[in-house]
Amino acid sequence: MKVNYFQLVPYRAFPADFEQNHGAAVTTPYDLADPSEIRASYADALGQFMHAARAGFDGLAVTEHGQSAYDMVPNPSLICAALAHATEAEGLSPAIFPLGRSLGKSREPLRVAEEMAMIDCISGGRLIAGFPVGLAYDSSMNNGVPPAQVRARFDENLELILRAWSEPGIFPWNGRFSQHATVNIWPRPLQTPPPVWITGIGNPNTMRFVLERAFGFNYFSWFGTKVTGHRIFDRFYEIADQLGKTPNPYQMGFMQTIAVAETDEKAERLFADHAEYFFRKALGAIPMNQLALPGGIDIRGLEFIMRDPKDFGIYEKMRTISFTELVESGALICGSPATVRDRLKQTLGELRIGNLHAMLQFGSMPRELAEANIDLFATEVIPTLKTLWADEHDHHWWPQSLGGSPRVDSAPQLKEAV
Repeated sequence: MKVNYFQLVPYRAFPADFEQNHGAAVTTPYDLADPSEIRASYADALGQFMHAARAGFDGLAVTEHGQSAYDMVPNPSLICAALAHATEAEGLSPAIFPLGRSLGKSREPLRVAEEMAMIDCISGGRLIAGFPVGLAYDSSMNNGVPPAQVRARFDENLELILRAWSEPGIFPWNGRFSQHATVNIWPRPLQTPPPVWITGIGNPNTMRFVLERAFGFNYFSWFGTKVTGHRIFDRFYEIADQLGKTPNPYQMGFMQTIAVAETDEKAERLFADHAEYFFRKALGAIPMNQLALPGGIDIRGLEFIMRDPKDFGIYEKMRTISFTELVESGALICGSPATVRDRLKQTLGELRIGNLHAMLQFGSMPRELAEANIDLFATEVIPTLKTLWADEHDHHWWPQSLGGSPRVDSAPQLKEAV
């Protein structure tokens, strides 16, 4: 089991009535902002990432959200470059994992390729490249990409990036969305190419694409595993079986919000308000009509949403959801080390997950509490999790310099320009 530290960079000082008086965390008027709090948010986030690196987490995972008050990271490469240098300077070696570099909205895919190559070079070959298609509000509302073009742009941009990383010579590219007489990026990554992961919502077509191309697959558990768990992960392994692929838990990544204290009662006392802040004012403050725009999801994706829409049912309750409901749904795992260990081992074992992205800072949580959460999780929970899958599978989606074992049939297949 690989355990990564994951967090957003949230604005932590919204007024108590924010969700009643403001339409969305992605259209928040900037006159609500306190610049000193924004500066502190970045300083604390970078400090928390480094605290996790020193605590022994396997990787540091960052995502991307544009024009967003709940995650002020328009470009994860900025944070990842800083972490790559800082960890090198301290002799630390976590994987650097920008798992949310959205390609469906990108108009400069070669810039993405060069940024990630820089991170790989700075870190000494510790990059893991994560590429989601992109959220509807971010790709289409914020960046003006028509919903029907988002997936097509993602597909083309991914092919160009992979080829730019891997092809030894200079080549032309004549795509639908970008044309280049010469592609010859400097630098290129030390890994050729780095491990590639796709973050998805459970669309069967995305899962099939991931398995056919031998990528890793990330799933974010915003709604809790009791609602979406078996439905999502069983589907992935069913498609793998249909394709004749050998199931490997290390191909699956899973994000879980987690809070640990000495007792269950103390954990609720310390973390309940911060959890409610996050789910009510951040994630839950984004209207559904901004998360799923017409034309942005293919027919198979729509089929799975309409067939089993329970996750969207709980989403409609987010603006008023309680701590108790978050824990009961599995959206938050919170309690003593023993409680958290038991729930995580059950979840990761049943769903056959080999990479955990542990979200240990969320909502309005201050730095001191986040670092205490990191420390207790690292000392009391991680050692138990590390034994999962250890002797059963090779990890083909992890940097070779950190113990990954790439093989020929797990390398992404390259395609020509579309």
